[in-house]
Amino acid sequence: MRIEVNGRSHEEEPRPGQCLRTYLRERGWFGVKKGCDAGDCGACTVHVDGEPVHSCLYPAFRADGRAVTTVEGLASPEGELHPVQQRFLDAQGFQCGFCTAGFLMTTAALDEEKLADLPRALKGNLCRCTGYRAIEDAIRGVRHVEEPAPGESVGRNLPAPAGPQVVTGTARYTFDVDVPGLLHMKLLRSPHAHARITAVDTAAALRVPGVHAVFTHYDAPDRHYSTARHENPDDDPDDTRVLDDTVRHIGQRVAAVVADSEGAAEEGCRRIEVAYEVLPAVLDPEEAMRPGAPVVHDKDAATARIARPRDNVVGEAHGEIGDVEAGFAEADAVYEETFHTQRVQHASLETHGAVGWLDEDGRLTLRTSSQTPFLTRRALCALYDLPLDKVRVMTGRVGGGFGGKQEMLVEDVVALAVLRLGRPVKLEYTRPEQFFGATTRHPFAVRVKAGARRDGTLTALQMRVVSNTGAYGNHGPGVMFHGIGESMAVYRAPHKKVDAFAVYTHTVPAGAFRGYGLSQTLFAVESALDELARRLRLDPLEFKARNIIGPDEGMHAPGGHDDDLHVASYGLDQCLDIVRGARSEPSPPAPEGWLVGQGAALAAIATAPPGGHFADVRVALLADGTYDLAVGTSEFGNGTTTVHRQIAAGELGTTVDRIAVRQSDTDVVRHDTGAFASTGTVVAGKATLRAARALADTLLDFAAARLRVRRAECRLVEDAVVHPGGRLALKELFAAASAVTVELAADGSFGGTPRSVAFNAHWFQVAVDPGTGEMRILRSVHAADAGQVMNPMQCRGQVEGGVAQALGATLFENVRIDGRGAVDTAAFRRYRLPQFADVPRTEVHFMKTTDTIGPLGAKSMSESPFNPVAPAFAAALRDATGTRFTELPLTRDRVWLALDRSGDEAGGGQGQPG
Repeated sequence: MRIEVNGRSHEEEPRPGQCLRTYLRERGWFGVKKGCDAGDCGACTVHVDGEPVHSCLYPAFRADGRAVTTVEGLASPEGELHPVQQRFLDAQGFQCGFCTAGFLMTTAALDEEKLADLPRALKGNLCRCTGYRAIEDAIRGVRHVEEPAPGESVGRNLPAPAGPQVVTGTARYTFDVDVPGLLHMKLLRSPHAHARITAVDTAAALRVPGVHAVFTHYDAPDRHYSTARHENPDDDPDDTRVLDDTVRHIGQRVAAVVADSEGAAEEGCRRIEVAYEVLPAVLDPEEAMRPGAPVVHDKDAATARIARPRDNVVGEAHGEIGDVEAGFAEADAVYEETFHTQRVQHASLETHGAVGWLDEDGRLTLRTSSQTPFLTRRALCALYDLPLDKVRVMTGRVGGGFGGKQEMLVEDVVALAVLRLGRPVKLEYTRPEQFFGATTRHPFAVRVKAGARRDGTLTALQMRVVSNTGAYGNHGPGVMFHGIGESMAVYRAPHKKVDAFAVYTHTVPAGAFRGYGLSQTLFAVESALDELARRLRLDPLEFKARNIIGPDEGMHAPGGHDDDLHVASYGLDQCLDIVRGARSEPSPPAPEGWLVGQGAALAAIATAPPGGHFADVRVALLADGTYDLAVGTSEFGNGTTTVHRQIAAGELGTTVDRIAVRQSDTDVVRHDTGAFASTGTVVAGKATLRAARALADTLLDFAAARLRVRRAECRLVEDAVVHPGGRLALKELFAAASAVTVELAADGSFGGTPRSVAFNAHWFQVAVDPGTGEMRILRSVHAADAGQVMNPMQCRGQVEGGVAQALGATLFENVRIDGRGAVDTAAFRRYRLPQFADVPRTEVHFMKTTDTIGPLGAKSMSESPFNPVAPAFAAALRDATGTRFTELPLTRDRVWLALDRSGDEAGGGQGQPG
């Protein structure tokens, strides 16, 4: 057996049945990624004798005598990048970068004919982050990045620092490491929605060659916690154990097997004998709240922080401003309807996973795919009674998150095995496990009632929200509270009322997801107001514009957490102006006979969570005259690493390439709450700003004293302090400081309150075939109020990616649960993700505002683009068809059935208010 990989010969025989992907990774070719193991995502694409193949499907033995090229082998032996790699750098055709190697390998093999039909050529590659437009620009040779210049960083299209590593396959994600003596963990999962474990026999599993241990609930700590990660642990209910003697959803982990290989661990799982007492289960949240329903968590309400355990209500909110009944009595028109949103999978291409070991000092060390390494360390210490200095948690580059990795889903059980065995242990979720063993977006049922006068003035707005949090309450209360907040607070109505419930069921748990509840409630509120305007024969956009809050008004919602929410900059009026302009401009023509409509929606979102979000940053001058920037924030395509370097470079008068970043490691700074809730720029960026300013002051003060000149006469320029008599190189300054033991480093911290607000608006023009239900987006326009945009290229990518992900949730993504409570869409080919051909090019516009809270006037823009997409599309569909769709996703068959029922009365809107 001989396989030539990137010019190197490998003669090791593959294991029976081994695929080429694992063969290559085991030999250090980590650019080959695991995204699905089913040939669906393309992240593992390599060339075999020049032809692209999905290496997860390609048997390793078939490569005998062949030449295999991975992304690491695209560049020349001299290190010159392949033209495709260079184009992806020039356009920044990536965000998290986990899919990039696959796209590079596919693109490098395309001839001119295939390049002319990219939707067909790229149908075997998936990207969850970019929305594909940056990838298309890269393939077409469009250049977006700018060259760095001293002190001129903020507001420019500067490249991601890890870009060269991403395009060459040398960026290191969670499992792109070689750990000697590594053991592998696999999990046995429950076949029942609700059952009590009465007995477990592990003897047969322990006899499997290579199996080292089997862990069950007898081995787990007898304490409860939440998998959700927040700065305040009391935000979430304590209802979870590492391994429990009661299972509450199909797919819950029952036991963990640790072995020399994944195959041996899997066989061990198959041989465990578990006796269950099957218990009644409840799958519907409304049924779960009825008297006599099976109880999901029979726990003490105060201890576990569950609102009403016997009623399966994990959290609830009730509030009223004014008198809604009086408000509806004043109205000339009232609209009331219930809207439903579905479960959506985060579908980050890098699945959940962690590898843990004990370091030379016996310290528990975990490398994990997490958005919250510091909070995970804190939770592990509490769970296993360890001091903070005995646990280290770090991440490599994270392959996508979208809120799904704001959880502790693997680290707890990996830590258990490492502490018991004293050996390195790895747990990596399969793609099916992501669907039934991780979390989803919360499904919502939202009853909206809205009333207005004939002149378009809102008189009352009311919501009843029921959120299905699944078997565990991680994020359940928080998502519910956030969902009922900005969705109502953005509108000025004298009378508002909310009743909201987060409810347990025996289904896969829900958790944090981009938008954190707002995408669900905004679909309902925006759709209801759109329909109310039409009933008043008013233009829906102008109706909403009449009722939005102004720049000097507070944001208030009954039952919400808005005490510390401030409109620190206001661009919502500009967003609506962009949408108005789009409506008056020509759009591409629709096919003859198709129905055409347009619609818009708006959104507001807080730029940090309530109750505090904190970051610490340290920046230091090094002996070679460059800077070391240590931050806690994880990088998973959110672009914070780039922004932190830009902020620091601007304050230190240097170029971004002179600043090295160390990040997402509990050893590098004191604390960082994590990369979630749109805080990577707003909170951690502000900490970077403070640290860089403090260091600049230190450098200038020390240089002025040493040079005996006035401080005001000194400036930092690239690699020196410039003064009236010349310049003092930073290397010399460092040496001088070292001689007198002056520390040329500074720390910066930021967090807490108040919180600012970002605004967005989206507009679609769509066409619908009345004979088939096929829908086409003729034009897509997004207006984003992000304050001072730090990196327009990068921020535009966040918007495009958010719109693409939201279109998937709008049109076809749906985690389906069968009648037993099992997920029946546990693969990408059964769960429809947006592909290149599905995503239109969205026109992105940034508003001109400067925030008074965020760093240098910046606001967040990672979550918010997702939120207005579904209601805007539904409004355009209503305009085209005359039918108000109240349930997501808006699948083609659902649209066709509605059109078929309405017959000749469908349509007629043709872009008018209806």
